[in-house]
Amino acid sequence: MPSLTDVVRNHTTLDQADLDRLQLLVSDWQMLADLSFADLVLWLPDTEGLGFWAGAQMRPTTGPTAYLDDIVGSFIPRDRRPLLDQAYDLGRICREGDPEWRDEVPVRVETIPVRRGARVIAVIARNTNLLGVRTPSRLEIAYLQSATDLARMITDGIFPYGGERLLSTSPRVGDGCIRVDRHGMVTFASPNALSAYRRMGLVTDLVGSRLKDVTGELLHSGHKVDDVLASVLTGRAAKEIEIENPEATLFLRAIPLRADGDHVGALILLRDVTELRSRERELVTKEATIREIHHRVKNNLQTVAALLRMQGRRITVPEAQAALAEAVRRVGSIAIVHETLSESFDESVDFDDVADRIAAMVADVSTVATQVETRRTGSFGVLDSEVATPLAMVLTELMQNSVEHAFGTRSGDAAIGVIELDAQRSVGRLRVVITDDGNGLPAGFDSETSGNLGLSIVRTLVIGELDGVLEFHPRHDGPGTTVVLDIPVKE
Repeated sequence: MPSLTDVVRNHTTLDQADLDRLQLLVSDWQMLADLSFADLVLWLPDTEGLGFWAGAQMRPTTGPTAYLDDIVGSFIPRDRRPLLDQAYDLGRICREGDPEWRDEVPVRVETIPVRRGARVIAVIARNTNLLGVRTPSRLEIAYLQSATDLARMITDGIFPYGGERLLSTSPRVGDGCIRVDRHGMVTFASPNALSAYRRMGLVTDLVGSRLKDVTGELLHSGHKVDDVLASVLTGRAAKEIEIENPEATLFLRAIPLRADGDHVGALILLRDVTELRSRERELVTKEATIREIHHRVKNNLQTVAALLRMQGRRITVPEAQAALAEAVRRVGSIAIVHETLSESFDESVDFDDVADRIAAMVADVSTVATQVETRRTGSFGVLDSEVATPLAMVLTELMQNSVEHAFGTRSGDAAIGVIELDAQRSVGRLRVVITDDGNGLPAGFDSETSGNLGLSIVRTLVIGELDGVLEFHPRHDGPGTTVVLDIPVKE
């Protein structure tokens, strides 16, 4: 099914400003459909003036539909629907007394010209399924009157109003609807709107009261009715605003109603977002707690590393000093992950930063005579914490292994050793290649039988915890070693 943009660009001469106006209308016309209890179809004038193209369609949530099928992209020639021609040519709302019959369903049609400036750029057909019509209640009368006012404002080029809207929380007609007159007095309040105010503590009726005064009495101290809130509650400004007290939180949207250039009242839609805001606060609290836990774990790990370094300085046995230094590096790599997690809002890590910090740490604490330089290409992307922590350990061990064994016995103090880290992310997989230009693998090397503690840790983490593959190869383009790590990752 084509989009509104497709229809405008392929079948009309409307410009970008016209399209922007129509998109603003379509983003807001669910309200008109619900207030009208009717289907809306946006008809656009053909390039050759031969008829109209259906550019958008909206069904009501408050009544039965008049269109079972989607008609966007369809074409109606001129003279087929006289009401469309009249509304477009005359620039006024047109309606007929006799209904149309579609699939044995009587449908009342009304056409509303859409104006931008002095031009009519489209026509809205409002189609009401009369099988759902019954003796109108007070609610239905108020809805239809509001729909009529909005239709006139569309014809006058006033509605919809511009400005940004919070579409994710913007209330709909069914959430709660209040009608106020030009003085801000409530003339109608839907049952849902009254229930929302009752939740805030209202004990009287809304109808006949001044909405600004009633709301001001319900708000707790510190949230008085300021000028912005007053402009919304009196319907003078087309704005969205949130109000709250200890009992409830409401999200309000005001749509000023105008006739012949004068302010005649407003339609105020409201939604009870108490539970939504409560869940959001709970999530924020949980996220803050998780970040604090990661921060404390990082601090504890750094404390452990400091204690190990102190112990290492008191020991005179070189082998013991080396073992404690390795332990410090392993603890440090885990601390880096927790430090990153303490700065994020979820349990995932941008691992490129972690890898760069590990590489810098390994190079800085190198005890070999050869200067070691690390380089990274590619990107690890974002990884879950359960992958990031063991992977950080693996990289620390492999890169430290290169520093010690690839360059530890290299002759020439001025020589520079290079460790290259390449990460390639594909769908569901992460491939990491660590290459050095050092001495290469010793004769008869077998990673599975090697007694090196670091390699044992690497094999356990890669195969057992990360469910990955670990391979060691001689470097193909010169002396050195290549380690290939391939693990599954979530997208």
